Amino acid sequence: MAIDENQIRTMIEWWAAAVHAGDMTGVLADHAADIVMFDVPPPENGVRGLDAYRSTWPDFFRWQAQGAVFEIDSLEVTLGSDTSSDVAYAHALLRCGTPEELAENPDRRLRLTLGLRKENGRWVVAHEHHSFTHPIETTAEAEVRTVHQSWFDATARKDLDRLMAHIAADIVSYEHDAPLQYVGVDAVREVCRRGLDWTGGAVGWDVPEMTVLIRDDLAVVWGLNRMHAVVPDGTSDESWSRGTRVFRKRDDRWEMVHQHVSFPYAPETDAAVTALRP
Repeated sequence: MAIDENQIRTMIEWWAAAVHAGDMTGVLADHAADIVMFDVPPPENGVRGLDAYRSTWPDFFRWQAQGAVFEIDSLEVTLGSDTSSDVAYAHALLRCGTPEELAENPDRRLRLTLGLRKENGRWVVAHEHHSFTHPIETTAEAEVRTVHQSWFDATARKDLDRLMAHIAADIVSYEHDAPLQYVGVDAVREVCRRGLDWTGGAVGWDVPEMTVLIRDDLAVVWGLNRMHAVVPDGTSDESWSRGTRVFRKRDDRWEMVHQHVSFPYAPETDAAVTALRP
C-alpha cells in the first residue's frame, strides 16, 4: 500500500507542476479517458471525457501566464484497506491566484478532490473536483479586469503606447468632447494624448465598482469613472463620469471595440454636470 500511496502522491505532484508550467501533455497524463471534472467555472454539470477536460485548460494557462501561482499546500492520499483495492482518493489544498490576490487574502486556497482507479496496474484520475470557498471571477473576467488595471497603471505613468495596447483598430468611441464619435485607434490615441498633456502633474483613473458581463467572445463593462489629476494651475481636481466599454476577444486577446463616457446633463442650464460625487 505504501508503494501505491507514493505513486499516487508523485503523480499528483507532477500534475500540479505541469499545470503551473502550462504543459498540456503533463496535465492530461494519468487521466482516464472517461474522466468527469467539476470545475470552478461553468458548465455546472461538469465536463466529461478527456477531450472536454483538455478544452478547459488553455484559458487557465493564459490567465496563469500573467503571474499566477498554482502549487500544492497540503496533500492527503487514502487507499482502501484491502491490499488488492483498485480505488483510491486524494484531497489537497493549493495556492492558486495572482500575487495581488494572495497578498489580499493569504489564506485563500483552491480545494481539490481526486478519485482514482487502477487500470492495468496503473493509477489514473477518474474524477476531479475543484472549488473555492467563495465565488471567484472566471478567467475571462480576470483577463478583462487585468486590461483595466493595465490602463490604470499606464495612465499614472502617462504611458500612451500602453494605453493603446488593447484598443481595437476599428474602435468607435463616444467621448466627453465633440465630435459625436471618434472612429479608429488613431483618433482615440489623440484624445488620450491631449488628456495626458493637459495635466500639469500626477494623473490617475480607476473604476472603483466595476461590473463585468461576459458571454463567449464579447464582454461589456460599466461603472463610474473616477479621474483625478494635478491641473495646469497646480491644483488637484477630481471628477466622476459614467462609462460603458465593450470588448471583443480576437486572437486570444481582449480588445475594446466601443466606449461611451458621459457626464449627467442639467436641463435647467443646458450644461454637463461635472461636480457630482457618488
